[in-house]
Amino acid sequence: MEQIEHIREFGGWLNRYTHDSASCHCRMTFSVYLPPQAHTGPVPAVYFLSGLTCTDDNVRVKAGAQRYAAELGLALVMPDTSPRGADVADDPDRYDLGQGAGFYVNASQAPWAAHYRMFDYVNRELPALLERELPRVAGRRSIMGHSMGGHGALISALKHPGLYRSVSAFAPICHPMDCDWGRGCFRAYLGDDQALWRTWDATALIRAGAAPIPLLIDQGTADEFLAAGQLKPEALARACQERGFPLTLRMQPDYDHSYHFIATFIGEHLAYHARALA
Repeated sequence: MEQIEHIREFGGWLNRYTHDSASCHCRMTFSVYLPPQAHTGPVPAVYFLSGLTCTDDNVRVKAGAQRYAAELGLALVMPDTSPRGADVADDPDRYDLGQGAGFYVNASQAPWAAHYRMFDYVNRELPALLERELPRVAGRRSIMGHSMGGHGALISALKHPGLYRSVSAFAPICHPMDCDWGRGCFRAYLGDDQALWRTWDATALIRAGAAPIPLLIDQGTADEFLAAGQLKPEALARACQERGFPLTLRMQPDYDHSYHFIATFIGEHLAYHARALA
C-alpha cells in the first residue's frame, strides 16, 4: 500500500492509497476515512460501493459521509468501481461497460476475465489488506452502495452470509438480468448462460434461497433510471415478499439518482450500520 493523500476531516483522517491487486492484476486506488475514535483503538468498517462512471472520489467528496462516520466511530472504505490502466480492457464508446463499470462480478469471458474480478477484490482482497496493514480497521464490517454499487453491496451480502453485519443501498440495480445495463454487462463479462447470470443478481439470489439478512433500500421516486426500468426495486420487493425476506424499501418522494439524494439520507444509513456493528 502506498499512501497518496492524507487529509484532516472532522477530527479524523481521509487517506487515499494505491496498491498492486492480485485479484484485478493492475494498480488499484481506494480511500479510507478513519474517525477520531481510531486514534485509541480499532473501529468497525462500512464499505461503500459506488456506481457507474464513478471512482472512490465521488462518495468521499459529495456524500457528506465523513461527518456522520466521525460521530458514530465508523471507518469508511471506498474502493474504485473497476480495474483501470492502459492494459485493462475497456469499451471507450460505452459508459456502462468496461472501466468505471465493473459491476462487482468476477468476469469469465475474454478480454474481461484478465482484470475484471471486482467481487473477489471487494470481498476478499481489500478487507484482508486493510485489516493487515491498518490495524485500526477492525474485522467487523457492513456494506452499502449506490446504483451499480447498490447491486454490488446486495450481492456481496447475499453471496457471503456472515461476512457483513448489515447491508443497505441507494437506488440499487436490483434485478440486473432484467434491465439493459445488466444484460449488456452480464453478456460481456459472463457470456450467454443465464443460469450463471442468476448467481450475480440480487433478486434471483433471494428467490433461489439466499440466507436472510435485513435489507435497507432508499429509492427516489423522481429517479430517471427508475422510470427507464433500469433499477427494478419492485422485482426485489416481490422476491422478498415471496420468501418472507426482511426488506425495508423506502420510496422517497421527488428525489432523483444523484448525490443530493445520497447526502440527504447517508446519515440514517450509517446510523443503521452503526447499530448493527455495535
